[in-house]
Amino acid sequence: MSAQATPNYEQAGELKIGQVGIANLRVRTLDVDLLAREMRERVQRAPKLFGRAAVIVDFGALAQMPDADTARALLAGLREAGVLPVALAYGSKDTEKLSEQIGLPLLAKFRESYERSDLFAEKPASAERIAEKPAARTKKGPEPAPQPPVQAGARPGQIHKTAVRSGQQIYAEGRDLIVLAPINQAAEVIADGSIHVYGSLRGRALAGAQGDVDARIFVRDFRAELVAIAGTYKVLDDIPRRLLGKPVQVWLQDGELKIELQD
Repeated sequence: MSAQATPNYEQAGELKIGQVGIANLRVRTLDVDLLAREMRERVQRAPKLFGRAAVIVDFGALAQMPDADTARALLAGLREAGVLPVALAYGSKDTEKLSEQIGLPLLAKFRESYERSDLFAEKPASAERIAEKPAARTKKGPEPAPQPPVQAGARPGQIHKTAVRSGQQIYAEGRDLIVLAPINQAAEVIADGSIHVYGSLRGRALAGAQGDVDARIFVRDFRAELVAIAGTYKVLDDIPRRLLGKPVQVWLQDGELKIELQD
């Protein structure tokens, strides 16, 4: 009798659901040529940020879902512009039907943080929108007493002591983030509160991730690819050369991102 093989229960691939840097293109006007041209300009202006970036296409702002041929034309235009459409944002039954017709996955409900992002929404030239992390939801019991809003900086700041490597992301949930070492190109630091960088910032810093407009970014050596507060951002090409390599402070004022030398 031949020996029975021992079953191998070890998984060949481990699946985890985590934070990923996916941009959300919320389509407000269904003009394929215009959308492709705008995207091409963004890629040309900030190739390290947008070049071959994964993009979720959101048709939720339109009164009517596009037909499959129009959607395919838009996807082709975006690819030619230099980005990679990877999914449709979850919406109605029509969205689900369209996703099947064009062969793109549909963003699941639990990833609604991407559905709410306005990375490519129309904004003044000095400030555009980035994907925003939604505020945490809590279950309420019957007739709960009013609760004060959670302040992002209420918890002690999260301290990161080592260099943030390219491709690495550090996230401080519900508090400030303090980085004591350099942040390299293509690295990303995110905080629901403010961000303090005591080294060189060459990557991306996103403060006020849950919408705290009072959050700020403080940097000792400023060379950032991107900085953002509560979803309003600027890329390197939009930042005055006189600020590079200098200590700066970043904040929001009347909906506009301000970057000035730190006193």
